[in-house]
Amino acid sequence: MTFFIALFVLLMQFIWLYMDEMLGKGLEWYVIAELLIFASANLVPLALPLAILLASLMSFGNMGEHFELVSFKAAGISLQKVMQPLIILVSIISISAFFFANNIIPVANLKFYSLLHDIRSQKPAFNILPDVFYNEIDGYVIRVKEKIPREEGDLLKKIMIYNHTEDNGNRQLTIADSGIMNISKDKSYFSVKLFHGIDYQEKFEGRMDKVYPFSRFSFDEHEMRIDMSGFKLSRTDEELFKEDYRMLNLRQLKEKTDTINKYYQIRSNEFLNGILTSYVVNDSVLMKSIKPTAEHKNTTVDDLLKKLNKEELDQVFNIAINNARTNKGRASAVMVEMDYYIENLLNLKVEWHKKFMFSLACLIMFFIGAPLGAIVRKGGLGMPVVISVVFFLLFWILSISGEKMAKENVIEVYQGMWLSTVVLFPLGFFFTYKATTDSAMFNLDAYSNFFKKFKRKKEVN
Repeated sequence: MTFFIALFVLLMQFIWLYMDEMLGKGLEWYVIAELLIFASANLVPLALPLAILLASLMSFGNMGEHFELVSFKAAGISLQKVMQPLIILVSIISISAFFFANNIIPVANLKFYSLLHDIRSQKPAFNILPDVFYNEIDGYVIRVKEKIPREEGDLLKKIMIYNHTEDNGNRQLTIADSGIMNISKDKSYFSVKLFHGIDYQEKFEGRMDKVYPFSRFSFDEHEMRIDMSGFKLSRTDEELFKEDYRMLNLRQLKEKTDTINKYYQIRSNEFLNGILTSYVVNDSVLMKSIKPTAEHKNTTVDDLLKKLNKEELDQVFNIAINNARTNKGRASAVMVEMDYYIENLLNLKVEWHKKFMFSLACLIMFFIGAPLGAIVRKGGLGMPVVISVVFFLLFWILSISGEKMAKENVIEVYQGMWLSTVVLFPLGFFFTYKATTDSAMFNLDAYSNFFKKFKRKKEVN
C-alpha cells in the first residue's frame, strides 16, 4: 500500500512537470497511459525506499503502540529476533530491486524517452481561431474572420487560404465569403466547402524575362480537401536512443566505458604526437651556418640564434609564432572533445553505481524505519509519515547533491553516489541500538522530566 501511495505522489509530480508538453496535442488516452507506465518504472528507485521506510515505521509503530513489542521482550525475544523475518524479506526485495534496475528500468527508459520525444515533436491539436493565421497544417496557411461551431460542421466566414504545397511563396490564394469545415472520422483530412469566392494563381515558369502568367477564377461553390496526416503521432525508431547511458544495463555500461576510455587514450596520443612533430627546425635559417659534424652536437638553439641577422631572426620568430597559434587552436579543439569524453565517462560511472545504491537504499531505509517505529510507538499515517518525509528528504537531497557533484567532477563518482549511504547507515545502526536499549529519545515526557529534575537540583543548590 505504501509503495503505491509513494509511487502515485511521485507520479503526480511528473505529470505537473510535463503537463504543458502533453496538453493541447490531441493525444489518445492510451498514449498518455503508456507514457505514465514507463515513467512509473523510472520512479521506482525513489518510491521503493520511501515505501519500505514508511511501512516499517507504521508496522513497528503499531506493535509498539499496542504493547506487542513489550510482550515479545517479556517472552525473552529481542527486537533483532523480531526484525529477523523482515530483514530476510527486505533483503529479497533489495536483490529484486537490483535486477529491476539492471534489466527493467533501461528498457522502460528507452521506451519512455522515445515516446516523450515523439510527444514533444507532436503538433498541437487542429484548432483554427478567428483572426489568427493558422500555419500548423503542412503547406497551408488559413485565416478566418469568424468561426461558428455547429453540429453539421463549423461555419467559417471571410476565409483566406494560402496554398504553399509547391513551396513557391504566396502564389496561390483562395478567398471566400463563407464555408463549412468538417473533419473526417479518422482525422486523416478535413474538407472545407467554400461559397462565393475567388481563386488567385500566379504561375512560375522559370522564364528569364520574369513575366509570369496570372489566373483568376470565381466560384459559387468549391470544396477543398486538406491532408492532416501531420497531426498523427509518429513514432521514432527506438534504436536512435539506445546509446544513451540511461538505457544501458551493467554489461553494456562496462562495454561502453571501455570503448570511451580507448577512444580517449587514442585521441590523447594522436594529439601528443601531433604537437611533438609540429616543432620543426628550419634548415635554411638555423642550420645553414653550421655543418653536421661531431663538434656541433652540443650546440643549443640560443647559440644558433646568435649567428643570425635581424631578417633571419624575424623569420624564425614568425615561424615559431605561427606554430604556437596552430597548436593553441588544436589544443582548444581537442579540449572540447576530451571534455565530451569525460562527461560521458562520468555519466556512465554514475549510472553504474546508481543500480547498486538503489537496492542497498531499501535495506538501509528498513534499518532506519523499524527501530524508529519501535522507539516512537505510534502507528497509522500520522507521526510515521512525518518522520518518513524527513528522512526521505535527507536521503533524496544527499543523493541528488552527490550525483550532481560527481557528474561535475567535483568529487569522485563513488564518493558522490554513496554519500547518502555513508550518512544514513550510521543512523540506522544508532536507531537500532537505541531501540534495543529501550531508549526514550522521542518521548517528550522524558525530556520534560529531565529538565524538571535539573531545575529542582538547581533550586536546592
